Amino acid sequence: MIKKISQISFAIIMVLMLASCKNTKQKLQEFVVKYNATASSFKAENVKLTTARGYINDNKIELRFETTLEQNETNKKAAAVTFPKLLKDMFDKNQIPQELVTEGIQFDAYYLADDNTVFVKEVITKESITGLLKD
Repeated sequence: MIKKISQISFAIIMVLMLASCKNTKQKLQEFVVKYNATASSFKAENVKLTTARGYINDNKIELRFETTLEQNETNKKAAAVTFPKLLKDMFDKNQIPQELVTEGIQFDAYYLADDNTVFVKEVITKESITGLLKD
């Protein structure tokens, strides 16, 4: 009797442990939902809106940072310097979890002008993250 109870208890514990483990696709979905839910409180210089979109089949997340800046060469050069710093800061604050990148999720991050044209695009992968995070 005790042996049967132990076996059933063990089986229930194993099922619960397996159910609580999240796969990468679930983590991707959760990140996108959480990111968009907190996006209205996001603060960064010149950024008026940020959004995330997940592509489960491609293991990719697209981050968009819409700015108040006009599309011109001066702002484009400034964005090329400030945007990587913004992304590094977000990784440092775990606003973008490095764990997702190490699990194979690619981040395509866009820094956009006020007319939604691209100032800078950063593609963050396992291979490129070390260059972004170095001081």
